[in-house]
Amino acid sequence: MSAIHLEPSDALLIIDMQVDFLPGGALGVASGHEVVAPINHLIALFREQGLPIYASRDWHPQDHCSFADQGGPWPPHCVAGTPGAEFSAELALPDDAIVVSKADTAPVDAYSAFAGTGLAGQLRARGVGRVTVCGLATDYCVLNTVTDALEEGFDAIIVPEAMRAVDVKPGDGTRAMDRMVARGAVPVRLGEVGMMALSVA
Repeated sequence: MSAIHLEPSDALLIIDMQVDFLPGGALGVASGHEVVAPINHLIALFREQGLPIYASRDWHPQDHCSFADQGGPWPPHCVAGTPGAEFSAELALPDDAIVVSKADTAPVDAYSAFAGTGLAGQLRARGVGRVTVCGLATDYCVLNTVTDALEEGFDAIIVPEAMRAVDVKPGDGTRAMDRMVARGAVPVRLGEVGMMALSVA
């Protein structure tokens, strides 16, 4: 079993761990709550090394184009300033985490944390060359974020146990994972504290 060790050029990118995406939320992902513990483990690893932590969030206006009332595919969710848009209370997000708000204008949707946020420039300015991506949901915002990260020239690590899929169509999550790996993302599983071991999956 090989190991991936964190380097000064690493950053953690947590995707959309918001109340509305957790079970019971407006657009809850089945078993989404199960990723909180592994993400908190990742947060601890990155904090231990003094590495930057970014957390993306949907931050929609009330008339966002993704909402069914506006002809979009989803029920209203993550409306800016509402309880559903808040990060999970169980998420151990440090005070110095950098919050990345996306899809915050009515006519533009964004599944990727890189879309219209300036994230790529922020990462480069901090000397980041590799991102570890986790969160919700595998087949939408995680997939698009990882794809964009790779297109922007960053290396990408994905942590399957720290993400879950919507699976609108059965198998969407598995297909998304396959697509990310095919594009060059490296899947890992959490190992002993201080390291991550390459997944055999």
